[in-house]
Amino acid sequence: MKNQTLVKLRAGEPVYGFAAGLGSTIATEALAAAGLDFVFLDGQHGSFGMDRIIDCLMAIGVCGSDAVARVPVNDFTWIGRFLDEGCLGIVVPMVNTADDAKKAADAMRFPPIGTRSWGWGRAARYGANYTDVIDNEVFLAVQIETKTAVENAEAILSTPGVDGCWVGPSDLALSYGLHPRDRFKSEIHAEAVEKILQACKNTGKFAGYCTSGPQEALALASRGFQFLTVGSDAGFILNGIAQEMAELGVEPNKQRAY
Repeated sequence: MKNQTLVKLRAGEPVYGFAAGLGSTIATEALAAAGLDFVFLDGQHGSFGMDRIIDCLMAIGVCGSDAVARVPVNDFTWIGRFLDEGCLGIVVPMVNTADDAKKAADAMRFPPIGTRSWGWGRAARYGANYTDVIDNEVFLAVQIETKTAVENAEAILSTPGVDGCWVGPSDLALSYGLHPRDRFKSEIHAEAVEKILQACKNTGKFAGYCTSGPQEALALASRGFQFLTVGSDAGFILNGIAQEMAELGVEPNKQRAY
């Protein structure tokens, strides 16, 4: 087995992925079939139960993209479950300190490197040598998304077993007293993001970001960001609906949540 997303990250190249949050196997399959590097299963905010996560992992597996998942919380059991079912990358939310980072890193890999429990589910599809190679084929991206995490970024990223980060710009904005929609014009937000990027460069870890779309993703890649989500299943549907309604001259629903 080979984690092609990780191969690119180690080579210093950018990787791009679509986020799946609707809990739809068919929508996730469509994202995977598009041909980007990875599909990001959102186990924190997405409409997924574990059974549906497994269905979506199967859909991703037949399309050639790598499966990355955000776990609901920084927890030994959750991280292990997603790995056991075949995820090759794990994103852990709300990592604010080096101790938080160590907790996540320990859960990622088998002893003696970490403390992952011996056992697996559908990850057995990777072959009989799964346990011999998997510790070198998975990656951990911790989410740096608070003011505290920014202040501790270099210590977090220096933690053994942390491979990089994925910035959550909306929660980051909130932690600085900003509404997420105002982050694009905020110098405070921009300075925090730059501090995170510099911490990644100082520690030799990859920098990631939840982008608003391809233009922002390309701009961030030009600055050195590598692990980039560029759209989501819900976003594609809602944006497509809005475009069609605009062409029809129909006023969109002002109460939509997205």
